Amino acid sequence: MRLLSLIAGIALIVVAFGAATRVADTRDGLIAEAITLLGGLAGIGLVLYALFAGARPVPTPGAARPPAPARVPTSRDFGLGAAGLGLAVVLIGGLAITAGWQWAAWGSVLLLPMIAGSAFLCGRYLRSRAAPKP
Repeated sequence: MRLLSLIAGIALIVVAFGAATRVADTRDGLIAEAITLLGGLAGIGLVLYALFAGARPVPTPGAARPPAPARVPTSRDFGLGAAGLGLAVVLIGGLAITAGWQWAAWGSVLLLPMIAGSAFLCGRYLRSRAAPKP
């Protein structure tokens, strides 16, 4: 399967180079440009798959390491989380003021992973402070 992928990838790259000679400001030239870009992308993907699909890191035998102890949240975590939430507010507010609520809603969807991570950092720090010490 890897050999087939390598041959198909090289063939697609050759087709992409061939189509690149026909790129022009005509309808046929735009089609040739699309073939160049998509053929090259698919060809490179297949060649990389063929070269690296079977490469797996070999585990070295040895003593198993014990799991690392859980790290206690610090005030740095809280500061980073609060800064992330503040940045999200500024960015979404700027979008709401300049572009309208639809763009602000789209921006909040795009920033959702950052908002969730920042809220997690803040919440984890606050929970560790409220938890009774043994």
